[in-house]
Amino acid sequence: MDRSAQLITPSATRSIAYDPPGSSHSLHVRAARVLEGNWTGVSTVPSRSLYPHQWSWDSAFIAIGLRHLSPLRAQTELETLLAAQWGDGRVPHIVFNPSVPLDAYFPSPDFWRSSTAGRAAGAPRTVQTSGIVQPPVHALAVWLVHRADPGLSRARGFLARMYPRLAAWHRYLLHRRDLGGGGLASVVHPWEQGMDNSPAWDVPLSRVTPAPARSFRRADLDHGAAEDRPTDLDYGRYVRLATDYRDAGYADGGGEFAVEDPAFNALLIASEHALARIAEELGAPGTARHARAERLTAALVDRLWDPASGMFLCRDLRGSAQDRRGALIPERGVSGLLPLLLPGLPRDIVTAVVRTASGPHFGLGTSTRLLPSYDLLGEAFDPHRYWRGPAWFNTAWLLERGLRTHDEHRRADALRESALELASTTDFAEYVDPYTGAACGATGFSWTAALALDLLHSDTTVTADMGLKGGIRR
Repeated sequence: MDRSAQLITPSATRSIAYDPPGSSHSLHVRAARVLEGNWTGVSTVPSRSLYPHQWSWDSAFIAIGLRHLSPLRAQTELETLLAAQWGDGRVPHIVFNPSVPLDAYFPSPDFWRSSTAGRAAGAPRTVQTSGIVQPPVHALAVWLVHRADPGLSRARGFLARMYPRLAAWHRYLLHRRDLGGGGLASVVHPWEQGMDNSPAWDVPLSRVTPAPARSFRRADLDHGAAEDRPTDLDYGRYVRLATDYRDAGYADGGGEFAVEDPAFNALLIASEHALARIAEELGAPGTARHARAERLTAALVDRLWDPASGMFLCRDLRGSAQDRRGALIPERGVSGLLPLLLPGLPRDIVTAVVRTASGPHFGLGTSTRLLPSYDLLGEAFDPHRYWRGPAWFNTAWLLERGLRTHDEHRRADALRESALELASTTDFAEYVDPYTGAACGATGFSWTAALALDLLHSDTTVTADMGLKGGIRR
């Protein structure tokens, strides 16, 4: 039996925690083969050609899908990532594979110099990583992986080993990264938020002097079309910010870029709810963590909700000398819809976000085949250029879960159907044109395959399954 067949054949010795067991659905089989092809032995690369290392939020999404194939492999995926955690609690956005040549990806380990530049922050000595972070989906992923096979999880002590690392990760974000003083976590580089070249970053990045083009070489253009990727000017600014952060010993708070992002914080809140469920499973009270999640939800509404836009916006903490709170960035990105994932949102905000997602700015269920990453009516909209318009499968998955959280099942069903169709017809593309569904970026992309599996097999009782607690505020 080959490895793909092993992955899609259920074990007869344990009960399957998802349906349908032993699926012969062609999409299930093809997705399993993508994940098998991208498996390194200890983790899954997003793409063999374009992204040959382990990425933080990719691995969290990949584990969510892998739990339907092999709960053990899903646990290993997360264990490998969190083994590279820094002493200050941060989970780095890349864990480098030492067998990959340095010129296969930029910025490479010799740029980040984590074990030396990050020494004061507790960077690991035995593995090379980047020094920045990515969205905190990890506690949510750990909880979902545990639920796929609780018996295996308990036998391996999975939650008991993951809990202290996840708690330290959340402490880092809630304390070291509360740069605005309002309780929310800030990102200090566009790569940390995950939506690298979103138009929401244009104004904050305009204050950053780019690194000279001759000072770096973009390996991504060897594998992706230039018109689908961030520009050289974008990259110059990314490199400058990362260089300055590295040269400051990865100390937080002094850089030119500091932004509170709604999706980053919504995922932190969802993961805080999940961490409470993990604590309860381990026999400890989760009440304080659920309460913290509710306080963070209130802070998210207070600081990032914009009634005029009908969605959440990013806050540029360096954007206003007159207001220490900074300034909201008036760009509508998909990030501003993703707090719909949270059960504690006030009813009027839920209604407004659903209306915005379904309206002319995003066209959910009407003018687009999949939710765009940026405002269809925005001046910067580009249907092919990375996060400036194309549709991504991880944001579709998050919004589908959010719609179900708030009983918008008809819209969730339509979004699920569209995501599965496009995953299949594009050979699990990295992202797609939101109007035509044409593939962009890499194909055989791991999180697309993994989240397609999850959409195939997950039921519709989202709140309990994802560890979220609390009802809609009236």
